[in-house]
Amino acid sequence: MEPRPADARDQLQVTLANIHEGVITTDERGLVQLMNPVAEALTGWSGAEVNGHPIDDIFNLIDEHSREPVENPFGRVLHEGVTLNLANHTLLIGRDGSERAIDDSAAPIKDAAGNVHGIVVVFRDVTDRRKANEVNARLAALVESSEDAIVSKNLEGIITSWNSSAERMFGYSADEAIGRPISMLASSSRPHEMQEILRRIRNGERIDHFETIRRRRDGVEIHVSLSISPVRDEYGHVIGASKIARDITQRIQADQEREALLASERAARSEAERANRMKDEFLATVSHEIRTPLNAILGWSQLLKTGKLDAAELDEALDIIERNSRAQARLIEDLLDMSRIMSGKLHLDIRPVDLRSIIESVLVSLRPSADAKEIAIEIEYDPSLPSLMADGTRLQQIVWNILSNAIKFTPEHGRIQVRAARFGLKVELVVTDSGQGISAEFLPYVFDRFRQADSSSHRQHAGLGLGLAIVKQLVEMHGGTIRAESAGPNTGATFRLILPLSARENGHNSDSRLAADRPAESLLVEQSSVLSGLKILVVDDDPDSRQLIARVLKHGGADVVEASSADAAVESVVRDRPNVLLSDIGMPQQDGYDLIQRVRSLPRDAGATIPAAALTAMARLEDRVRALRAGFQSHIAKPIDAAELLATVTSLAGRTAPS
Repeated sequence: MEPRPADARDQLQVTLANIHEGVITTDERGLVQLMNPVAEALTGWSGAEVNGHPIDDIFNLIDEHSREPVENPFGRVLHEGVTLNLANHTLLIGRDGSERAIDDSAAPIKDAAGNVHGIVVVFRDVTDRRKANEVNARLAALVESSEDAIVSKNLEGIITSWNSSAERMFGYSADEAIGRPISMLASSSRPHEMQEILRRIRNGERIDHFETIRRRRDGVEIHVSLSISPVRDEYGHVIGASKIARDITQRIQADQEREALLASERAARSEAERANRMKDEFLATVSHEIRTPLNAILGWSQLLKTGKLDAAELDEALDIIERNSRAQARLIEDLLDMSRIMSGKLHLDIRPVDLRSIIESVLVSLRPSADAKEIAIEIEYDPSLPSLMADGTRLQQIVWNILSNAIKFTPEHGRIQVRAARFGLKVELVVTDSGQGISAEFLPYVFDRFRQADSSSHRQHAGLGLGLAIVKQLVEMHGGTIRAESAGPNTGATFRLILPLSARENGHNSDSRLAADRPAESLLVEQSSVLSGLKILVVDDDPDSRQLIARVLKHGGADVVEASSADAAVESVVRDRPNVLLSDIGMPQQDGYDLIQRVRSLPRDAGATIPAAALTAMARLEDRVRALRAGFQSHIAKPIDAAELLATVTSLAGRTAPS
């Protein structure tokens, strides 16, 4: 039994009321017949109001961008019997003036014979969807126009999106990158970094401004700054990650260049400060090393003039004067040699030279120093050792410096090995000692001028720090090389000298050197009986200086107590209760500053207030100020004038000095 028309209409009304799209039907003239609730809500018209009205009256359409009216397609559907859709970007103007983005379709209603009896319009509100599409489109445009690479990946690290900046930055097109693992960009220097990043993303962490290195398609590694965020689904589950990468290679390079420049400036400033310190230390050392032998020469000369020395004392005085004269001559020649070398005025007198004879002559002059310390010297010569073309005087100077250094820095009962051999067209001289060795820190600077491993007032060995610097320059002028080797402190040292059989420079020697084999130093004073009854403590590690001061004071009537170290001096102050303390500053282990501080810290009744004078070759103004601040009452620079010493001692003792 077929439903009645009224029943069919009711059934249609119920169906239309339950669908989510707006539906309007018309007759063959385009007059509204039915309108479901959704259509009423979207247009603002009720079905009862518009029943029998043309559909154009309630379906007012405009273009979203141009705001111009849009022609309804309903007429074409009625006349042509075709189904049509609205153009894109169409807005429906409601009865109240509201605007809704819609899409719709209009289809003809036909009978069994194909005759058109009306149309049905189905439309829906797509405002939210269109806005979402617009947002997505803008986001896509932003992503594509961004200067930064924007990449997304899933939790397996597979690339799912790749913008144009990523193409420019990494060299892969989107087609080449999407679907491949992000690890293709990993730097070989950081193989596990990306796995760690994925682990953190899976934990929902965000990574901001992480600076790292990535590899381009061409293999070039670039510095990048990454910001990585987890991507979540509608339920909040992490399903992937989005990454923004910025190329910071130029910034890193600029930072590195700036840091290198700053480091260079710091190094230059440090080097300038070091050079300035070296200059000050060198000037102080020069003052000390030159004044000390001058002091001995002047002091013993004045003693000789008194005519009061016996025969033994006369021989001793002449020996000390000669020894200190030679020491001073060598110091002066070292300074002159360095000046000539630096100014290019030192030339070589190249002649055939027997290296063995030179070594033997140097050993003859140094043997007494070695014997005094019971140092064994072992010599080994290559039987085929030939003569070589060299400046004999300068070669002797080179050998003397190397061997005298070995003796100086080798302790008693030590051993020195000297080996000379031929190697092809060269001769090698190797000097190995069992001495104090050279620290790894100082080894690279052992041939630098004015550099000494110990330049403090505690140092145990005299010198200007020029000898090895001059040796290196002379060796190189001969076309040879020299290097120092040592395993560190207390392991000894080896100096390896290599010279060609034929020197590369010819010329004439425009200067000469005085032989200077034995250093010595003493102090000059004048005798006076005004010291009678005084007990004076003389402290100096150098026996020549100490003996001179003691002898002069004894000739003046004083009772003299001698000490060669700070420890012995402190014991003497407590035990002997001297009236005056005279102390040198530059002494090993503990210098004069250490001594006076120890004395001043004694109990008052144990000698803490003893009058004291510093008699030293450290003659700078700052040395004088430091001595007075340390606790000395007076500072007298070597070489010392007799009258000045006499006045100082008598003043310290509370007596009147003789005129």
